[in-house]
Amino acid sequence: MAKSTIKTASVLAFERKLSNSDAVMLAGRWQAEEGWVPVAIQEKAVRGTISNRLKNAIASDPLKLDGEIQKANLQRVDVAALPHSCDTLKVCFTLRVLGDLATPAVCNDQIYQAELAGVINGYSAQHGFSTLAARYAENIANGRFLWRNRVGAERIEVKVTCGEQRWSFNGYDYSLRAFSQPQGELAELAKAIEAGLAGKGFALFNVEAQVLLGNGQEIFPSQELVLDSGSKKSKVLYQVNDIAAIHSQKIGNALRTIDTWYPEAAELDLGPIAVEPYGSVTSRGKAYRQPAKKMDFYTLLDSWITKGQVPETEQQHFVMATLIRGGVFGEKSE
Repeated sequence: MAKSTIKTASVLAFERKLSNSDAVMLAGRWQAEEGWVPVAIQEKAVRGTISNRLKNAIASDPLKLDGEIQKANLQRVDVAALPHSCDTLKVCFTLRVLGDLATPAVCNDQIYQAELAGVINGYSAQHGFSTLAARYAENIANGRFLWRNRVGAERIEVKVTCGEQRWSFNGYDYSLRAFSQPQGELAELAKAIEAGLAGKGFALFNVEAQVLLGNGQEIFPSQELVLDSGSKKSKVLYQVNDIAAIHSQKIGNALRTIDTWYPEAAELDLGPIAVEPYGSVTSRGKAYRQPAKKMDFYTLLDSWITKGQVPETEQQHFVMATLIRGGVFGEKSE
């Protein structure tokens, strides 16, 4: 069929193929087999600093600054810390890797769906999922999913199990800014993830990371978005059944931080970013795959499917990683 007759489906959605749980946070002693206890969220009343929004108001009047300092900026916040009898944080979550990427969850155009399936199957036959699987595996091994809890840790050990298979990694052996050629246990983990993505095997991984921080040290669960302006607390931390936890979305964001193929990646030297259709990084307030550069997901996918313009290999990896990420990708989502 001529490519000119193929139109982008108005309704197109893919389910996540890396389906991870929330991560719960436990406290114990380094490499202890037993004695791990849930980390609880505590409430604390603190006196905050002067808000940055008052900067302009007081800039022209030094006496006004003295007056603002006298005012009590009292806040109630959630905090979490290891007990003083514990020196190690344990972060636990599960990861289910699904196959059948060529079949979308929803598509309202059979012609487009058939062409899309041909493209995905062609990619799988030519490249496989080894490149993507290796990067997902390394983001597990390096403990990227620990986020701020990784900073300043004395030691980091990540243990992964899948059925009878077991792997163990020193988190500091792997960089957060560049990906290596997987060898040894990392290569084995990557192959297990690749088999799951290819639909060749059952892939449910249990991930446990131990982080040696020091007795009583503060830890950092996910922070909840406070939507209620009348809330008594200015910071609310996430918990699952009264156990401090990290959002599944934040864990997933870390696992898919594999995109080093965005424009000017080498020149900017920022390291990998999370796979997003427009390369958006909220913490930096920037989108690295602007549509004007024709390197965003929608432009690449549409050109590939409807025009037969095959992207460069690296951008093919990006497109497939975005489909693995999942989401609503129909014409109306642009």
